[in-house]
Amino acid sequence: MPDPVLEVRDLRVDFPGRHGTVTALDGVSLTLRPGEVLGVVGESGAGKSMTGLAIQGLLEPPGHIAGGEIHVNGRRIDNLPLRQMEKIRGREIGAIFQDPLTSLNPLFTVGAQLVETIRIHLDMTKAEARARAIDLLRQVGIPAPEDRVDHYPHQFSGGMRQRVVIALALSAEPRLIIADEPTTALDVSIQAQIIALLRRLCDDTGTAVMLVTHDMGVIAEAADRVAVMYAGRMVEIGEVRGVLRAPRHPYTQGLMGSIPALGHRVERLSQIDGAMPRLDAIPPGCAFNPRCPAVGPRCHIARPELAPAGASATACWIDQGGVA
Repeated sequence: MPDPVLEVRDLRVDFPGRHGTVTALDGVSLTLRPGEVLGVVGESGAGKSMTGLAIQGLLEPPGHIAGGEIHVNGRRIDNLPLRQMEKIRGREIGAIFQDPLTSLNPLFTVGAQLVETIRIHLDMTKAEARARAIDLLRQVGIPAPEDRVDHYPHQFSGGMRQRVVIALALSAEPRLIIADEPTTALDVSIQAQIIALLRRLCDDTGTAVMLVTHDMGVIAEAADRVAVMYAGRMVEIGEVRGVLRAPRHPYTQGLMGSIPALGHRVERLSQIDGAMPRLDAIPPGCAFNPRCPAVGPRCHIARPELAPAGASATACWIDQGGVA
């Protein structure tokens, strides 16, 4: 088995403030291997995007990594100074964000932006970088790339702009890409094309992708494994097919139960009662206990750690000896 591209070990992110310290991520651990797509899913506020930002060293002060380790390509990066992290971003870690317009400068052609990124990270002449930019646009499915390379972002549709952003993320040949809601701003047909493109690029280049999303349909189509987060904690992780077909954690079961099934009519979809707790008011024990239909006395006292359960790993007392 190849060595992991990404290893996150017991990651903790804190935000100190006047009224105390808020813990946004608490004990997050995951691994990602070459060519693998790991989907990270959960409600808004679960910590999905925060995990991606922490890996890239993009936390806004006063937020900081308060514990744990992050390793990329076998090298620890969470303790590196800013200047060294700037070299790693783009070269070893690529990024795809939700809105491509925020990733592209409207004043420069897409070719100029690609060439600049390529030359910052790779030893190429301007002509060589332009040739690579055209080839990247061709790889991501931009028609007539020799002409479109000199167009501006506003001259592309939303789906084409997202393809350009993917080309930017791949431009320095990183082994890891953090894709944060890359299909949310696109219509369904374009979403399918972008998902298929990401999947093909992973298979062809061996690039690993951490895919952050709230859409279980995207997870089912694109990911090899899925990690479910709740209130800054990992509650279940495993192979996509196993987790989606037979979820173990009550929270994952609630997420799957809220999705309508094709060909099966129901009067009312199931829902998870309540809401995600504020980060400064996470209950003791299991953070999900106020909303859990199977809650027991143990859930209010002690926090369960991730442990093997069936085909996945879950952080739930039900799978670890009961809740009584």
